[in-house]
Amino acid sequence: MNKPSTQPYLIADLASNDRPRERLSDLGAEVLSNAELIAILLGSGVKGQNVIDLAQSLLLKFGGLSGLHKTAFDELCNVKGIGPAKAAQLKAAIELGRRLTAASPEEKPVVRSPEDAARLVMYAMGALEVEHLKVMLLDTRNRLIRIVQVYVGSLNASLIRVGEIFREAVRANAASLIIVHNHPSGDPSPSPEDIAVTLEIVSAGKLLDVEVLDHIIIGKNRFVSLKSKGLGFENEEPSERT
Repeated sequence: MNKPSTQPYLIADLASNDRPRERLSDLGAEVLSNAELIAILLGSGVKGQNVIDLAQSLLLKFGGLSGLHKTAFDELCNVKGIGPAKAAQLKAAIELGRRLTAASPEEKPVVRSPEDAARLVMYAMGALEVEHLKVMLLDTRNRLIRIVQVYVGSLNASLIRVGEIFREAVRANAASLIIVHNHPSGDPSPSPEDIAVTLEIVSAGKLLDVEVLDHIIIGKNRFVSLKSKGLGFENEEPSERT
C-alpha cells in the first residue's frame, strides 16, 4: 500500500507476512525479535521509516533492552516518532517485565549456583545507576526467603556496617545468605574494596553462624561470582557452584 509521504508508516502497511502482530498470533511471541515486539507497542513509524525500523533504531540508539530500561522517560519522549504516549507504552511494558521477574512464584526459587542467584536480580539491578547492595536470604534447603536491600552507594569496607548485612538474616532465621551488588559501569570485575568487604562479611557470618555462600557482582548482562574466583573467601577452593 502506498501512503502519502507525510504520513507515518503503520503496521498495516507492511506485507502481511512481515507484520509482527500476525507473526505473534501465528507463531507465538517467543519467535519475535526485540524490534518486532517493540514495533507492536509503537504501532506506527515515521516519515521514511517503518515501525520495525523505528523500533530497531531505538534499540541501537539506547543499547538494547537494558538501555531502554535505563533511559529516562523525557529522553524517550524527545526521540522523533516517539512522544509521550509511545514512551509511556514502552516504559509500562518494561516495568511489567521487571515486576514479572520480581514476582514470587508459589514455590520459592531454589538457589543452587551463582547463575541461579544472578538470574533473580540481573534484570532489575543491571539498570541501576548507582551501586546497590542487596542480600538474598536462604533457608536450610537453599530456598529463597526474600531479597533485602541493605545499602545504596559505593561499597567501602569502612562505611559498610556489617551488622546491617545480617540483621534481616537473623530476624528471618536464615541459614545462609548471598550478597549481591551492581556496578553501574556495566563491568562486574571485582574491585579491591569489593574483596575487602567480602572478607569482612564472611568473617562476621562465621561468628553469627550464618553462612555467606557467595558475593555476586552484577554488570550489564553479565556477572561475577567472587566465590567462584576464590576472592574474599579464605581457605576455600574456587568453585563453579554456590
